[in-house]
Amino acid sequence: MKNLLSLCVILALLQGCSLRESMPAEPQEPTLTPRASTYQDLLDLPKPRGRLVAAVYGFRDQTGQYKPNPASSFSTAVTQGAASMLVDAMQASGWFVVLEREGLQNVLNERKIIRASQAQPDVPANIATGLPSLLAANLLMEGAIVAYETNVRSGGLGARYLGIGVSQEYRVDQVTVNLRAVDVRSGQVLSNVMTTKTIYSVGRSANVYKFIEFKELLEAEAGYTTNEPAQLCVLSAIEAAVAHLINQGIERRLWQTAVADRGAVPANAGVAGN
Repeated sequence: MKNLLSLCVILALLQGCSLRESMPAEPQEPTLTPRASTYQDLLDLPKPRGRLVAAVYGFRDQTGQYKPNPASSFSTAVTQGAASMLVDAMQASGWFVVLEREGLQNVLNERKIIRASQAQPDVPANIATGLPSLLAANLLMEGAIVAYETNVRSGGLGARYLGIGVSQEYRVDQVTVNLRAVDVRSGQVLSNVMTTKTIYSVGRSANVYKFIEFKELLEAEAGYTTNEPAQLCVLSAIEAAVAHLINQGIERRLWQTAVADRGAVPANAGVAGN
């Protein structure tokens, strides 16, 4: 009876600390990147009177942070693809015509190939017409990941009784990004925002270390750890920065919504179309 009672307690303990999601039996298919509420905020922005022609040359990692051991000393703590995230967020907002600048050399090389092909007798149909000029940007979107702080807050709790114990630990990290819109004609910073996103890590475990009978020792352990992906937190912070920058520009009358008064002061940054 004593053994049965102990086993029931152990099973209940392990069931309470079971994994949220069981390990998949087969490799899962690729899916679209999950998006936070900040993405919906971008989609819900008011429509612009005319889209802003903007260029992104880069979005650097200025944190200087690397992953702690035992990870490689060359593995950075935050993503190095923030510029791609910024372009995605700008396009999702519907406020920008985003020009390719990070891979500008590749674009120029392709244009050279087209011009060389057009000089030949047999010109492919897809490049028969002349090349238009490249678009010039009215706005430069500059910025960086400026901070990544680990162990901003940490803690936990646990209990043990008669060799049966449960525990929970958590840790909070924090990432901060800066985004600014620069007028190409004057070099003036028109709008500047900073956003911060927390990164949560939670670990739960349960264990049993108990003598069931004389010389019969029972040991059992279960647990899981959930780490919020740092790259998704950077993406969410960038999306929030884009939304705040657009709203800040509307408040300062730098650019206008589609329902703005036609007599309002024109945008300093210029627009593509009206």
